[in-house]
Amino acid sequence: MLSEPRSGRLAAWGNALLAGLVSPDDAVLAIVGDDAAHRVEGLPGESGPVGLTLALGRFRTLGVTGLRVALPAPGHPLGLSGPPAFNARALDAEEAVVAYGAPYGLVPEVSEAGPAGDVHVEVLWHCLPVREAPPADVPSLGEAERELAEALRDATEVLSRLDVAGSGPVAEAAVDAYRARAERGREALAPGYPPRAVRVLELAQRVGLLISVAYENGHGGAVSASEMAARGEALRPVERTARRAQVAAYNAYVEEREREK
Repeated sequence: MLSEPRSGRLAAWGNALLAGLVSPDDAVLAIVGDDAAHRVEGLPGESGPVGLTLALGRFRTLGVTGLRVALPAPGHPLGLSGPPAFNARALDAEEAVVAYGAPYGLVPEVSEAGPAGDVHVEVLWHCLPVREAPPADVPSLGEAERELAEALRDATEVLSRLDVAGSGPVAEAAVDAYRARAERGREALAPGYPPRAVRVLELAQRVGLLISVAYENGHGGAVSASEMAARGEALRPVERTARRAQVAAYNAYVEEREREK
């Protein structure tokens, strides 16, 4: 939950490429990550799927100057601006990339192939028209940071009172493992992002990890129906807040460009 989404990697490293801070090869390598291949279909001027290098170059010629992330969930079209067809596809994928400067968006379709132990993951990004409008429910970095700190404090109090597994040593061990992974690859947001965005993203992902541990390690001491309901009530708003903060961090590059106008 709230691990690094593919849309986040594409937006972050795509923005670095558009700004001239990284080479096309380095950007594509970072975006693909551990996947076998990424391609883009539906790109204007192309009759079939193309590679990321060509796709990002074409976006530049179409007028794209930045990329935003959307992480929608049922009842929460976070980062989307329409039309309904694009929103529905993004909601199914639970993520999307929305271009800034031209009316296009990208939604990933992930497929796996190969035998157990040797599975290859391929991603086909569908390029679709979007409505040029402010993205839904995305806070500023400052707002996201304040909301995240408050939500984390409130949720921790409730989870601790209910003796939920996600508030104890198991959660801390998972967080330590996350920190170790983060130290091996510190540039989570790619060059060009403000330090505050990096800080907000790291906190959002840490909160997301705590929520995952709370869900995945049973009910802890929350054995009654009312206690389990209380735990759910505590987790849902903090999860929503963490997703909003994550989107705010990824979108900080575009927000800064808008302020500079």
